[in-house]
Amino acid sequence: MQVYEVGGAVRDALLGRPVHDRDWVVTGATPEAMVAAGYLPVGKDFPVFLHPETREEYALARTERKTAPGYHGFVFHTAIDVTLEDDLVRRDLTINAMARGADGRIVDPHGGQRDLASRTLRHVSAAFGEDPVRILRLARFAARFGDFTVAPDTMALMRDMVAAGEVDSLVAERVWQELSRGLMEDHPVRMIEVLRDCGALARLLPELDRLWGVPQRADYHPEVDTGLHVMLVLAQAAKLAAPLTVRWATLCHDLGKGATPPEEWPRHIAHELRSERLARQVHQRLKVPTDCAELALLVAREHTNIHRADGLNAAALLRLIERCDAFRRPERFTEALLACEADARGRWQFEDAPYPSRPRLLAAFAAAEAVVTGPVAEAAVARGARGPAIAEAIHKARAQAIAEALPALAALQAPGEPAA
Repeated sequence: MQVYEVGGAVRDALLGRPVHDRDWVVTGATPEAMVAAGYLPVGKDFPVFLHPETREEYALARTERKTAPGYHGFVFHTAIDVTLEDDLVRRDLTINAMARGADGRIVDPHGGQRDLASRTLRHVSAAFGEDPVRILRLARFAARFGDFTVAPDTMALMRDMVAAGEVDSLVAERVWQELSRGLMEDHPVRMIEVLRDCGALARLLPELDRLWGVPQRADYHPEVDTGLHVMLVLAQAAKLAAPLTVRWATLCHDLGKGATPPEEWPRHIAHELRSERLARQVHQRLKVPTDCAELALLVAREHTNIHRADGLNAAALLRLIERCDAFRRPERFTEALLACEADARGRWQFEDAPYPSRPRLLAAFAAAEAVVTGPVAEAAVARGARGPAIAEAIHKARAQAIAEALPALAALQAPGEPAA
């Protein structure tokens, strides 16, 4: 029996990156021998075992054979005579198809070290084309390793897979899993670029894909192209170390511009409501988690109003805060403002510009939230108020608090055009 460390742990060690998870392949063993050695079987489709002490995964070397369309259509085979090389050839990318023996020797039959040196994402074999999930995985690795490029023959293979309809067989849960992981990498724009280049974006997120080539007003958007703008916004969200909810919201905030009739370009009147409608469509199709979906809808609907907060009076500021449901969902409101800051900075020449709307709205919200509503409600009741009249009294008290804070808020303003 031989044990080898495989996959990402070997890759990351060679790159000098931290190794968080380790996977192992065992050759020359049977399931019975693994159990006898104290390993706990957990695999469903093929024998995988947990180490009795470290709880790391140890899998018997295996081969696989495509038997049906889609990424579920595989039959796996394990046997005592399956070699390490047999196992490695079924892996997706050369940089993930290396192993390290107990003696420290690197087993690299497919040139993984060469491709690490040249910063290349390259498929191991034609078997890559049998599993459409690998397109998503490669795009995610492009987001992790931002200076890596996709080998031309690998890109050609992915385009062939898209044309053959393989991507259409992906289930929503797996698509979201890979997209969400890629969005949280250091270079999420690279994931979108790769998916768009191979044609997969048009199949998975056509609402986003159609933004490229759609012009915007050059006075607000020097970059002009809507697709480019959204990528700049996503890059800003990553720069701000934003959570997944915010990064997803940046992708969805301008979807409505792709539905503007060409004769109305470059203006996009009422694109906010169209963006909200299209985002709902995406969320339903991909089964997007509630927290991501809710923030994306809020940002799509209100981002233009948030950008213009420096021109709003106390009453308008409060109405905006209330529409954002900030008193019940303050964390979501804070995330919406972060997404809008990324949007405002996601434009050429505005990357490092101040964004006064965010601190202004946070300060206005703090002033309104500081109002102790109990005494206000009691006073209203004493005057004979009931139901909506009590709520209106609280509303007026909060507006008054914001108005009193406006002189201090004015210092937070800075010159600059609002983004749309």
